[in-house]
Amino acid sequence: MTSPGDRSPERAARTDIEEQRSALLDAMRAELRLTDGQLELVSDIIEHSPVLGQGNPAISEHPMTPADCRTAREAAPVVAAEPRCGAPNMVPIYGAGEAANDARTCIDQFEFPNIACEYPVVHVTAHEAVLLCEAVGKRICDAHEWEGACAGDVHSPDQEYAWGRSREEMELLHNRDREIVWAYGPTKDHALCATGSFKTPGCPGGGYAWCGSNTYPAGAFPSCVSRFGVYDLHGNAAEHMNLPMHPSELASRGGLGWTEMKGSWFIFSSYEAHPDDCRWRAPNWHGSRISDVASHSNYHLGFRCCKTLSSP
Repeated sequence: MTSPGDRSPERAARTDIEEQRSALLDAMRAELRLTDGQLELVSDIIEHSPVLGQGNPAISEHPMTPADCRTAREAAPVVAAEPRCGAPNMVPIYGAGEAANDARTCIDQFEFPNIACEYPVVHVTAHEAVLLCEAVGKRICDAHEWEGACAGDVHSPDQEYAWGRSREEMELLHNRDREIVWAYGPTKDHALCATGSFKTPGCPGGGYAWCGSNTYPAGAFPSCVSRFGVYDLHGNAAEHMNLPMHPSELASRGGLGWTEMKGSWFIFSSYEAHPDDCRWRAPNWHGSRISDVASHSNYHLGFRCCKTLSSP
């Protein structure tokens, strides 16, 4: 038998991620009203991966503590969840000319696990994101839902996808004609969001062993919020979403399409790698079917979930 002092670095790091995951499940049990069965499903999905969690605890350096996040949120007005969504920390999203009672979709206010002042879950594949949303009684969001939740106006799928075109054509047409706006307003201001962190020295662009997930607690920047009450759509973790190439691939209609990465990440103030306005649609980075078990994951990439309401 080995004592703690005899553990190899690999063994020590493994113990740390086990502790991290245990604390994460405890927070989800306390905050999200999940059943034992739902928590068991979440645990099974997480444990199936050697890296899925809130970042490598051996090298991640978070620039803000959960306690500091709670202080920031107490000092500013925050948007409350909507009971009609049927789950904590969810809000309805809808189009111009509609009201909250007309909404057919709700979205998580925070990156998964969808708890204010918890660090986002990262190193998650698109496939695992789909499974985790299903495990908690939700679904992955469609790209246009995320974009509308950010811009404060959800457009119809027929308006947002050039059905029958290639992905490259669809992206080109969408980006050419898009409204340019950020969740917080019409003018870009990285200081309003969780973009001021740093990259681990020596991080080559990805990898659990070399790149810390130096994220902020979710919702730590109360001004980085859309009019619907959705936080961190810029900065913190980038997010997996579903990109349909055909109406049957809309997650909101029970289908699944292709991978799409939304938003920006925690070092964006110093490394603006691409546009991050609400309706900008990314190129086919690391593209695959969203249900592919080998879909992309990385240290700065998380997700959030949506939920379909049965009727207004």
